[in-house]
Amino acid sequence: MKRQLIERLNEGPVICAEGFLFEVEKRGYLASGEFVPMVALEHPEALENLHKDFQHSGSDVVEAFTYNGHREKMRVIGKEELLEPLNRAALKIAKKVADNPIDGGEPNLMAGNISNSNIWAEDDKEAQKEVYSMFSEMVEWAVDEGADMLVGETFYYAEEAYTALEIIQKAGLPSVITIAPMAENIMRDGVSILDTMKELEQRGADVVGMNCFRGPDTMMTYLREAREVLKCHMAA
Repeated sequence: MKRQLIERLNEGPVICAEGFLFEVEKRGYLASGEFVPMVALEHPEALENLHKDFQHSGSDVVEAFTYNGHREKMRVIGKEELLEPLNRAALKIAKKVADNPIDGGEPNLMAGNISNSNIWAEDDKEAQKEVYSMFSEMVEWAVDEGADMLVGETFYYAEEAYTALEIIQKAGLPSVITIAPMAENIMRDGVSILDTMKELEQRGADVVGMNCFRGPDTMMTYLREAREVLKCHMAA
């Protein structure tokens, strides 16, 4: 029987390979600038092979490559009609790999993914409503395609991270929320890094942490500080 996220974390670290966007670009399957995961539709075999490479390297989680695969980004490149097919294709590929571990042992977890929308604005209620709708449809597709958990990542607005968590919680799946503050070392809406992570925990996130935009040297200080006060599991 496949262990779920919290059971695994209670027993030790869980590895979730990411970095799809730049790895797929490096392999020639994604256009720089657009950074939209069309590879799920145009070259599904390449995406499947990348998942297998990550799996072979020791990843416990196969995360669907839907980063930037949201309605706003698809609208910008004139392919909004492919939004749902792209998301479902990426999820199906991830599910296939997760269910077939290379060593024939315990299946991997399959994670759905939502991320920074690029349109969230602190005082723009219409933009916030649009983000809520964008996240909601992506979470719905992830649940429908059999995700075991949901990752919300690369948020640099605290309120956008809280919104992602709220939507994930409605789906009833384990939540991993990671923030990505810029060089100012504060969230764009003025909330401190530590306070954002504390609030995410208080609102019920299963795993809280940081990702992207900064390396270990500029991330670990905040993560160590957070570890002193957070009781939930953490991600980096």
